[in-house]
Amino acid sequence: MAHDLFGGLTGTDLQGFHSGGDTECWKRLGSHVVTIDDDERGAITGTRFAVWAPNAQAVEIIADFNWWTGDPMQLIPGSGVWGTFVEGIGEGTLYKFRIQDQWGNWHEKVDPMARFSEQAPGNASIVTASHHTWNDAQWIARRERSAAHQEPMSIYELHLGGWRAGLTYRDLADELVSYLVWQGYTHVEFMPLAEHPFAPSWGYQVTGYFSPTSRYGTPDDLRLLIDKLHQAGIGVIMDWVPGHFPKDDWALGRFDGTALYEHADPRQGEHLDWGTYIFNYGRNEVKSFLVSNALYWIDEFHVDGLRVDAVASMLYLDYSRAEGEWVPNKYGGRENLEAIDFLRYVNSHLYQRFPGITMIAEESTSFPGVTKPVDEGGLGFGFKWNMGWMNDSLRYLELDPFHRQYHHNEMTFAMVYQYSENFILPISHDEVVHGKGSMINKIDGDDWRQFASLRAYYSYMWSFPGKQLIFMGCEFGQRHEFDESTSLEWFVADLWGHGGLKRMFRDLNHIYREHPALWQMDSDPRGFTWINANDAGGNVFSWLRRSEDGQTIACLTNFSPNPQTQYSIGLPRTGVWQEIFNSDAAEYDGTGQFGNLGRAVAHPCADNDSWPARATVCVPPLGSVWLRFTPEDTQQY
Repeated sequence: MAHDLFGGLTGTDLQGFHSGGDTECWKRLGSHVVTIDDDERGAITGTRFAVWAPNAQAVEIIADFNWWTGDPMQLIPGSGVWGTFVEGIGEGTLYKFRIQDQWGNWHEKVDPMARFSEQAPGNASIVTASHHTWNDAQWIARRERSAAHQEPMSIYELHLGGWRAGLTYRDLADELVSYLVWQGYTHVEFMPLAEHPFAPSWGYQVTGYFSPTSRYGTPDDLRLLIDKLHQAGIGVIMDWVPGHFPKDDWALGRFDGTALYEHADPRQGEHLDWGTYIFNYGRNEVKSFLVSNALYWIDEFHVDGLRVDAVASMLYLDYSRAEGEWVPNKYGGRENLEAIDFLRYVNSHLYQRFPGITMIAEESTSFPGVTKPVDEGGLGFGFKWNMGWMNDSLRYLELDPFHRQYHHNEMTFAMVYQYSENFILPISHDEVVHGKGSMINKIDGDDWRQFASLRAYYSYMWSFPGKQLIFMGCEFGQRHEFDESTSLEWFVADLWGHGGLKRMFRDLNHIYREHPALWQMDSDPRGFTWINANDAGGNVFSWLRRSEDGQTIACLTNFSPNPQTQYSIGLPRTGVWQEIFNSDAAEYDGTGQFGNLGRAVAHPCADNDSWPARATVCVPPLGSVWLRFTPEDTQQY
C-alpha cells in the first residue's frame, strides 16, 4: 500500500502543522519506531522518518544503517514534508538528513524534531522512545488544583553541569533532590536543558529543541530526575528559548537552503548582538514547531513551568538596533505584532491544556500587561521577573552604608509598581557572570560586613512581596563568578560565614513556607503595609505582611552597621509579637548579641498616633528581624 512508504503518515496528518494549529507536531515529524501492516507480509516494524523541507530538490536519510551513504526520501503529497520508512531499525539508530537546495548544493542537517542527540562534534540525531513509568500522579493532581499566585514559591536556579561537575541526571535524582529538600526550596529552575553544542552558551543557543541534552544521560534519565523531584514535593521550571537560535550550518539555520524557520530579511531575522537567527513567528509551521515544543516539555517531561528567555527581544522590532536597522510593523510602530500574537497563543494553549502550570517571562521593559490574561489584552504569562527591583536593590547593596541614605528611594520604589504585574524577585545567574562579580564580592568591607550584608539582603528579599529566585552558590556565598566548566565551591560551604549563610537560607525557606502572610497576598495590596518607608538616615526599612486570615508579620531590615537597640515602630495590634527570625543569630554566624529575647510587646498608643499600638524593638546591625503577632501569647500576657 502506498502509505506504507511513509510509515502510515499522510498529507492529511500534516494539515494542522501547516495551518499553525498542530501543538503536538513531534508526534508526526522526526523519527518514530512504528509497526505498519503490509498486505503481503503482515506487521512490519521499523522507523519512520519525516522532515519539513519544502524548498529542497531532494532529501536523503544518512545513518549508521546505510553507512552514512544516503537513501532517498520522498515528498509526502501536498505537504512539503519528506518521509520514508526503514524496516528493521529501531532505538539507538544514529541519523541525519542530507538536503539538496534549489541551487544544487547539499547540506547535512540534524533532525529539528530529534528527541535525543549526540554530543558535538558528532551531533547526529538518535532514534529514541520513552520507557519511563511515572510515579508523580499525586503531584500532578495537586498541581491542577493549585493557584500559584497565592502559594509559596522560592526557586533555586541552577546549571546542571556546574552544580557538581560530572553528575548525571540519575546522580542528581539523589544528591540534588536531597539537598533541595534540606534547604526547603519549593521549586528548582534548570537553565536550558535542550541540546546545544557550545557549553559556554549555558543552553541559550539551542540546536535540538526537542532533545534533552545527552551530557547528563538519556531522556528517560531526565524523566527520572523530574519524577523524583515531584515525589519530594519540588516543582520543576525549565528555561525555554523561543527568541533566537544559533547559525550552526548543521542545525535549523537556512534549513533547506532558504530562510525556513527564520526571517529572510536580516533586519527582522538576525540578532546582531548574539550572532543568532530570529524565528519567523508569522509563519504557521514555525508557530506549530514552537508551541509544540513548549507543550512537549510539559507533556513528555512533566515540567511544571517554563521561564521564557529574552522576552523583551521578542516584543520589540528595534531591540538593540540603531535607526534604519529595523522594519516597523504595519502600523509604523516598534512592537513585533507577530511575536506578541505567538506569546499569547502559547500561553493560552498551555494554561488551557495543563491547569496549574506556570509561564514566566524574563522581560526587562515596561511593556504593559505581561501577566494579564490574554482575554484582557495581556500576554498571558503567570509571572514576570522583576528586573527593576533587582537592579535597584543591587545598586543599593553595593554602596557604602554611609551613602545608602542618599539612595533610600531605590529600595522603596518597587512598591510603586508592585501590583502592576505578578512578580518574581530574581537574583539569577545573570548577576554573577561576565565581570559582575559574585554576590558577596559586590559588598565592600571585611568578612563580617560582607556576610552580614548578604544575610540582611536575602532576608529583605524573602519578606518583600513577590516570589523569590536565587542562583546556585548564592546560598552559601560563593566568592567566584559562575563558571559552567567547574563545580560550585562546595569546599567553602561549611566554613565560617558560608555555612551560617547556608543554614540561614534553610530557615528562611522553612519559615517562609510555614507563614502564609509572607506569600499568600503577594499580588494583593492588602498583603503589604509600610511601617516606615522613610527612615533614610537609619538605613532601616520596615513593613507588615498579612495573610487572608489576618496573620500578621512585621519585617524590619537595617542596612547600617549600627545596631538599632531602641527602635520604635507602629503596629496594628497591642500585645506580644514573637521574634520568629533574626539574621544576626549565632547559628548563622552572626553576633548573636542583638535580638528581642524571643518577643516584643506592643502597647497602646496615644490618640494622636497614626498607629493603634507601638513597640520598642532591637534591629541588629546589617540585619533583619521578623516579628509575628501571636494572639495566644497576648492572652497570657
